[in-house]
This record gives sequence, C-alpha cells and structure tokens, in this order.
Amino acid sequence: MTRVLLVDDEPHIITLLERALRAEGLEPVACEDGESALETLADGDIDLVLLDVGLPGIDGFEVLHRIRRSGSLVPVVMLTARTATQDTVDALDGGASDYVPKPFVVAELMARVRSRLRESPGPTTQLSRGGVSLDMLARRATVNGRDVDLSAREFALAEQFLRHPGEVLSREVLLKRVWELDFDPGSNVVDVYVRYLRGKVGAARIVTVRGEGYRWE
Repeated sequence: MTRVLLVDDEPHIITLLERALRAEGLEPVACEDGESALETLADGDIDLVLLDVGLPGIDGFEVLHRIRRSGSLVPVVMLTARTATQDTVDALDGGASDYVPKPFVVAELMARVRSRLRESPGPTTQLSRGGVSLDMLARRATVNGRDVDLSAREFALAEQFLRHPGEVLSREVLLKRVWELDFDPGSNVVDVYVRYLRGKVGAARIVTVRGEGYRWE
C-alpha cells in the first residue's frame, strides 16, 4: 500500500487527513514533530509527505531542507497557515512539490496528492521482485507477465513482501500494516491470506519461518 507521512501537531488535522487518505486507498503514517518525521523517513517506505510548516522543535522548512539534503526525492506537500508569497517561494525553491495554505479543502488536497504520486519516479508506482510486479496506481498485479486478480488485502500483503524482500515479517507486523489492527494471538487471518496469496503468485515465493513469520524469497 502506498504510504503517506503526515507531519502535523494538530490532532484534529491528523484525524481528518488519515480518514481522507484511507478513503483514497493510501496508508497514513502520522508524526507530531519534525524529528520523529525524519526518523520515520530514514526507515524508508514513505511515498509522499504532507508536511506542516508550524511544528514544535524544528519547523517544516528545516525538515524539508534535511529531506532534500539527504538526497531523498520523495514528494513533499507543505501545509501552512502562512500565506505570504515569500513563504511559498522559499518552500518551492527549497524542494517542496506543492504548497497548500490552511484552511484547505480536503477534496482539493487529495487531488494534489494523487497528482504528485503520479509524477513520482520508480518505486512509488511500480514494485517488481522475482517475476511479480505491482502497479501501485493502477492496482494491477502480474506474475511473469500474466495478470493476476488480487483482492485489496492480498494486494496490500503482496506490497509488504515486495517492499521488504528477504526480510522476515512477523504476523504482528503484517496484521498492523495490512489490517491496521493490534496483534490478536487468536487470529489466523494473516496465515489465511498468505495461503491465498501463495496460490496466486506461487507458493515457493513466500517462505514460512517457523516461530517468526514469513519471508519473500
């Protein structure tokens, strides 16, 4: 699933945008300050950033500066109550992909998010490992060039494996990332969907690591 990092210290804004992003089929990841946002970005797997300017600690401009200084090309859409022309110029010159004043219209902001994701290079739109490819925008899966019909959960599960090839992903991690649920030791939903996915992409591609979880070979 395409992941969008939300960086804002206003809980009601985070809640509003989380709901809107999920409705778009995107996975929101929330941070309340710039330092934690940079740590999250350093871990990878973020496809776009919605970044507030007025943050505690380091502000949004400094976060943007550090993102670009690190060499990251992740799209950054800045959100701010500041409307001065110079602020807009500074943000765009500093590497922001877009600059949206508050208050914003959610539908317009989501349109800008979709636009920036379409413009993003490489891994944001296409994931490929060992003959299995996922088109993240078209939500299309192929195995050795042949179209495969995946449900929304199967697609999200396959995305996690393709983003982390060779890593052991525990049931807890998969349940959290794909179903957005805390781990329930009595649930076998992960195992069931891994079995479904194996039947569609090939059983040999997903290895069971006893007592640990699953690994994409």
